[in-house]
Amino acid sequence: MQTVEQEFKPQESVLSAHPISGAMRSAVQAQLKALEREHDVKVLFACESGSRGWGFASPDSDYDVRFVYVPRLPWYLRTRAGRDVIELPVSAELDVSGWELRKTLQLMQASNPVLLEWLRSPVVYCSETDWVKRLHELALQSFSPVRGYHHYLSMARKTMKNHLRPDSEVVKYKKYFYALRPLLAARWIREIGGVPPMRFAELATALLHDADLLSELNALLTVKMRAGEAATSAPWPRIQEFLQTELALAEQYAPQAKPLSAETVQTTDAFLLEAVTSFSTQ
Repeated sequence: MQTVEQEFKPQESVLSAHPISGAMRSAVQAQLKALEREHDVKVLFACESGSRGWGFASPDSDYDVRFVYVPRLPWYLRTRAGRDVIELPVSAELDVSGWELRKTLQLMQASNPVLLEWLRSPVVYCSETDWVKRLHELALQSFSPVRGYHHYLSMARKTMKNHLRPDSEVVKYKKYFYALRPLLAARWIREIGGVPPMRFAELATALLHDADLLSELNALLTVKMRAGEAATSAPWPRIQEFLQTELALAEQYAPQAKPLSAETVQTTDAFLLEAVTSFSTQ
């Protein structure tokens, strides 16, 4: 029988599932090892970044594998910079791509929200634990509430404008979560502060307390997790109303800037040097 990672935490009021079969986990790990050999790099960290990481995948959702890697020292000592991403052709099932460590740290200093989500993914395929722990610490030091807030607000606004208009007669289930998750991430920054969790259930459980809304949300999650990616339905009124109200609240808020400190920049530079030196000798 196929084993599946599925997580339903009894202390949480919002459903969450991260279905990754044992066979798929092994296939992804083998693919990462092959990439290490082919490109002469070391993968520091690899995770699931899409709906399977967020916790509301459909049965036919693809696998969005993202990773951070370190090339050997000669890659950094060329007059012309090399390509700083590794991408495999996207298949019907797998979408695999990764960022070189210097690029990763540059994006971290810019408080790239996507990268911060990778580091908080509940589905991890491989991890150099000590190094990744330090990446987490750097991410916290580099986090910009302004950059994060506007990223999530923009995502929600775009999804609602294009797919969840008040006059919509049919909506895709997944579009609700593509608006709900970023709006709740924005609320996390607004009310709790710091980097929002990646898991949708963690966001919703911490921030939502309306029993009727939570009940409808769980009903929608139940349907979404059983339906195909393209499945649709009539609008869900309570969720639709919540989205409109939450978007209006989010647009009224102006987050406070948090400058990147010189100490964080120095620590990040030292981390890069140490990592490249360490993995170049292995």
